[in-house]
Amino acid sequence: MIIILRPHAAPKQEQSLCEYIESCGLKAVSVPGDGRSVLCVVGDASALAADYIRSLDFVESVKAVTAPYRLAGRLSHPDDSVISVGSVSIGGGGFAVIAGPCSVESREQVCGIASAVKASGATLLRGGAFKPRTSPYDFQGLRSDGIPLLLEAKRLTGLPVVSEILDMSQLPLFVDVDVIQVGARNMQNTELLKALSRCGKPILLKRGWSNTVDELLTSAEYLMSGGNADVILCERGIRTFETATRNTLDLSAVPVIKERSHLPVIVDPSHAAGKSAYVEPMALAAAAAGADGVMIEVHNDPAHARCDGPQALTPQRFDALCKKLFAVRKAVMSCEN
Repeated sequence: MIIILRPHAAPKQEQSLCEYIESCGLKAVSVPGDGRSVLCVVGDASALAADYIRSLDFVESVKAVTAPYRLAGRLSHPDDSVISVGSVSIGGGGFAVIAGPCSVESREQVCGIASAVKASGATLLRGGAFKPRTSPYDFQGLRSDGIPLLLEAKRLTGLPVVSEILDMSQLPLFVDVDVIQVGARNMQNTELLKALSRCGKPILLKRGWSNTVDELLTSAEYLMSGGNADVILCERGIRTFETATRNTLDLSAVPVIKERSHLPVIVDPSHAAGKSAYVEPMALAAAAAGADGVMIEVHNDPAHARCDGPQALTPQRFDALCKKLFAVRKAVMSCEN
């Protein structure tokens, strides 16, 4: 249930309504709106007397929500959310470029790539310390030894860091990581999502390769219902019958998510394409589709990368891509204005 209060509603009136909602065993989350407050009721709203709530003179309207994502949905939050990561804003008209190696391999590798991508216009540095791999024999990342190397690259360049967590027991290692990534395999790991809802850090939530948009938004709801409103969604391709690419990049998910949710959405063409030659056109298409950013894998020596080398761009190719990306984004924004 969504309860929209009138502009003149007093804080005491809002508080009394919240207390009534909570007395029914539900949770009321206040979302500031355009000159008025919106209360999002989390839980089974059938326990509430909707007619009584409508009769209150400070209540403008009461709307039932059938979608399972009350907080992530646009009905409770009509304006686009903007997620702040240090001095970087994601959403609300900005365009974030997240770039870096699939996995951290050495100090020289990650620091060198970080310096290169920053010079090209990247706003955040990505790098995997913990790597979930299909085969148990593949490189699993430097694990706890990888995060200090990422943080050293952050100190060198000033770029905020994005890295993937695999298990809630790893949370203490991520104290200084700016954005915690939940990968496709863990999108529906509800216990991990609950733990991250209380971590106080922005979460980059990747869509699972066999999950619908609604399932992605419901996973975001786990994070938000636990108190973490700083959620960034990521389309990274889904598994279909097509084998020409690693996954099928579902760019239609961008406008669909933007219609249903206020959360920013970025696109990862590297994992979708699986081949570096396809990354540039897909990244440009994502910018044209209205994505709030892209995540690009960059490696200084893709042929010898320990993880996902075929899909990584060299720093030189990434630099050329950024020039085109910003031109496309500028053209899209000028058309909208």
